[in-house]
Amino acid sequence: MILPLLIIIPFAGGLLAWVVARESETAARWVALVATLAQGALAVGMWIAAAPLDGLVIDGAWLAETHARWIPQVGISFHLGIDGISLLLVLLTSLLGAVSIVASWREVDEAVGLFHLHLMLVLTGVTGVFLALDMFLFYLFWELMLIPMYFLIDLWGHEDRHYAAVKFFIFTQLGGLLMLVGILGLVFVHHSATGVVTFDYLQLLGTGLGPRLGMALMLAFFTGLAFKLPAVPLHVWLPDAHTQAPTAGSVLLAGLLLKTGAYGMIRFLVPLFPDAAIAFSPVAMWLGVAGIIYGALLAFGQTDLKRLVAYTSISHLGFVLLGVFAWNRLALQGAVMQMLCHGVSTGALFVIAGSLQERLGTRSMAKMGGLWSRAPRIGGVAMFFALASLGLPGMGNFIGEFLVLVGTWSVNVAAAAVAILGLVASAVYALVMMEKVFFGEIDESERSVADFGGREMVVMSVMMAVIIWLGLMPQPVLDTSAPAVQAMQRSAAGYREGRAEAPSRVTQDGAETVRIAEVEDELR
Repeated sequence: MILPLLIIIPFAGGLLAWVVARESETAARWVALVATLAQGALAVGMWIAAAPLDGLVIDGAWLAETHARWIPQVGISFHLGIDGISLLLVLLTSLLGAVSIVASWREVDEAVGLFHLHLMLVLTGVTGVFLALDMFLFYLFWELMLIPMYFLIDLWGHEDRHYAAVKFFIFTQLGGLLMLVGILGLVFVHHSATGVVTFDYLQLLGTGLGPRLGMALMLAFFTGLAFKLPAVPLHVWLPDAHTQAPTAGSVLLAGLLLKTGAYGMIRFLVPLFPDAAIAFSPVAMWLGVAGIIYGALLAFGQTDLKRLVAYTSISHLGFVLLGVFAWNRLALQGAVMQMLCHGVSTGALFVIAGSLQERLGTRSMAKMGGLWSRAPRIGGVAMFFALASLGLPGMGNFIGEFLVLVGTWSVNVAAAAVAILGLVASAVYALVMMEKVFFGEIDESERSVADFGGREMVVMSVMMAVIIWLGLMPQPVLDTSAPAVQAMQRSAAGYREGRAEAPSRVTQDGAETVRIAEVEDELR
């Protein structure tokens, strides 16, 4: 029951916030905040209870699993599972959900209840994506998070919000439909081979696919996920969506929605289509390198602060794509670490950008000179996260990028060598941003700027502490993700070699553990 609670808590919190907002908008904010903290506390409790993880996660078994019949006529079940990777991402969801609510405390003053309902629905959908082990359920949650995000941008965004919202919805919906094609194709092939209709991820593992069909289905699935990552050249919706979204929308987009694309590649794409993914990996890795360089160069040329931060996301997530398709332990753990650190550091930069826009009424960096002396706390926090973004040693972003590069070097030296240039470019745009916004010439006609208060500093301090912890003590996170990474590597390798070594799972009644491979042998 613990896994459904992780989904129910934000959903119920959003509904309750919508209801109580009729009486008190402040109460609605507190209800939403308490719900995200409760979800986070539940996930932390699971993490503590699972330690030491290497003693509990054996042969890829899940930390917790829920499996119930739903639509058995077409093989759809309510199947949830959580391992080290999904646990870390649920924790990230709770943290950034709370940050989004606090960041919107003063910014959003219209339809407060409806705003928090949509925000919590996004968190519900994202959490469901990280837990779903039925492919239909995964697609359902994937679509669920798009609709409330569309309304967050369209109703509470900035001057061109309608254009950005429609563009976001069209591109991400197109990606979702392509992914659905890949899912349905895999289900049909599995049915033709076994006579069983199922959307269960663990049963679909190892489905035999011919080279051409496997590549076609994998490309459909990859394209759908790459739209959300986003990978170059499927990124065109991202800058407008980030720029026009309210602060909470930008934080959720950068910190969570983009991570669902990366998570889908790690969890589903390579394990379900191992042969096609390995064959496609050189192309995918160079797409990651292109994203790293392209995003950094375009970030350098921006004058709009939010657009600059948006393009840095394309660059940083290029490392994730690189790590996924390197598909070795170091690269995959680096990709997971990069997902976590990017979510925190870029989320914080969007909070800073939103706070400056709220105070100054502009996103133009040309109009923000001299803020270091007028708002020193904002300047100090911005400097910290700018250094984190450029990969300063001692901060979590450095660990993620370093592991990805080391893991990639053993697979593709040329791609790793070119990707290193992205680290140089990130230092340039991060320092240029600080110079333009905080150390430029002071316009004496500008009014004074309100600095961060206690509420903002508490949130920023927590995020800074997380980045430092991940940079100086990454081992707990690496230990948490390692068993899941190793299980997926064994699964994909086993199927490619004809030795189906599927992750274990608990049967519906919880009485025994079975291997999917044994079930498939009986069906054959």
